[in-house]
Amino acid sequence: MGARRKARELALQMLFQHDMSGNRPEQIIDTFEELQKSKPNTREFATKIFKGTIDHMTDIDEMIQNQAENWRLSRMATVDRNIIRMSIYEFLHETDTPKLVIIDEAIEIAKKYGTQKSSQFINGILDGILKRYNLAGA
Repeated sequence: MGARRKARELALQMLFQHDMSGNRPEQIIDTFEELQKSKPNTREFATKIFKGTIDHMTDIDEMIQNQAENWRLSRMATVDRNIIRMSIYEFLHETDTPKLVIIDEAIEIAKKYGTQKSSQFINGILDGILKRYNLAGA
């Protein structure tokens, strides 16, 4: 597994923990043993995605809500919701990564951590966000 995929998985796990516990991001980072054991570049990218997603959560959630018209965020599976959130963060703030790579990574992570239908759901939402916000060419 590549360093970036590992970092994304760690970011997802921290976002999941934040979503479920409401603990402060710094507390999650400091106490997440698997993150602390990771290589520095993996730890740095995971932390950047996690904190960036948290910092931009209001705008990201608004984008998701606008795209997923018939789905309330609270009704989405926690894993799916957080994969979508961190992918949108990457769309907007990690511009060196191609958008289709971000979607592919989200789908692969969804296959590992989500339900049987997660990858299709996430793909549909992310593809729609790219089109709705004209991010595909950005």
